[in-house]
Amino acid sequence: MDVIDWGLARSAGRRLCPPGPRTSAHEAQTAVAELRALAAFAVDPVRERTGMDAGGAPDAIVVDRPDWVESNVRGFQTVLEPILSSAAAQQPAAIAAVSARIAATQMAGVLAFASTKVLGQYEAFTPSGEGRLLLVAPNIVATERLLGVDPRDFRLWVCLHEETHRVQFGAVPWLSDYMVGLMREFLDVGPMSNAQAMDRFRNVASAIFAAVRNVDGPSVMDAAQTPAQREVFDRVTALMSLLEGHADYVMDDVGPEIVPSVAQIRARFERRREEPGAVDGMMRRVLGLDVKLRQYSDGRRFVSTVVSEVGRDGFNRVWSSAQSLPTKAEVLNPYAWCRRVAPDLLA
Repeated sequence: MDVIDWGLARSAGRRLCPPGPRTSAHEAQTAVAELRALAAFAVDPVRERTGMDAGGAPDAIVVDRPDWVESNVRGFQTVLEPILSSAAAQQPAAIAAVSARIAATQMAGVLAFASTKVLGQYEAFTPSGEGRLLLVAPNIVATERLLGVDPRDFRLWVCLHEETHRVQFGAVPWLSDYMVGLMREFLDVGPMSNAQAMDRFRNVASAIFAAVRNVDGPSVMDAAQTPAQREVFDRVTALMSLLEGHADYVMDDVGPEIVPSVAQIRARFERRREEPGAVDGMMRRVLGLDVKLRQYSDGRRFVSTVVSEVGRDGFNRVWSSAQSLPTKAEVLNPYAWCRRVAPDLLA
């Protein structure tokens, strides 16, 4: 018995996805063709700017919201099923079946909400073992319309970001295994007793109540963690800040040469990101997505500062080993990372 009913997660997630923006058949076909072409075009500029080579890119896969949800469920299944299998074996069959359905429903709801926000994604974990670059066409079209920006420029801007993620995983062979190791460690240090589990449940309930009432408090992600998990999660946060910040830095750094309206796009995109609606803001807090948004800005600031201090090659020492990754504190203090990893390059 699986800990999560993966089939239910897929079907429910697909069913819960809101529809995308209205487009004609011609508009949809044009967007798909252009996104594929721009994803291929982004390979060389990103390789030249990062100094990292992940080889030629496979064709980008342009998906709609339900297909994005299904792809992510399969990715989670690939990573989590081996890790969670021992936990499933310890539960009575009847309890395990109910728990699996509850977990699947929760996953479906979260992914359905996220399916309206994600513009693109590099899937490092797939059943085949081959990474895939996904572009979510309805969200890209909806966002470029909302921002009132040039469609081709915006689509290329997004492709530069996602291609940087492909390069990160393709050129750094240990990165995928390191991420899986963090997930395994996070789950291994979870609540071990019923009393600990009840404490976590009460914390989660309080966090949801605070978010709904718009009262300051921890996110559900924070509330659900044990102290040991928070230590692991700090490492996850630091890594994600690095990956997202690096991709944001590259897309803006390359942008002026090939995306004429990049400054306008960034300004309008940031303004929209910082002004969520009431429901969207509540969901961000409940799901911890406000942390995700801080990762972009903190990470971009870290990368920009490090490159300014020690150059691109000095920054690329970050990929040499897990020990060279920044800590959460170093993401906020890039000079500390420079002193630890690249002291010979400091002026």
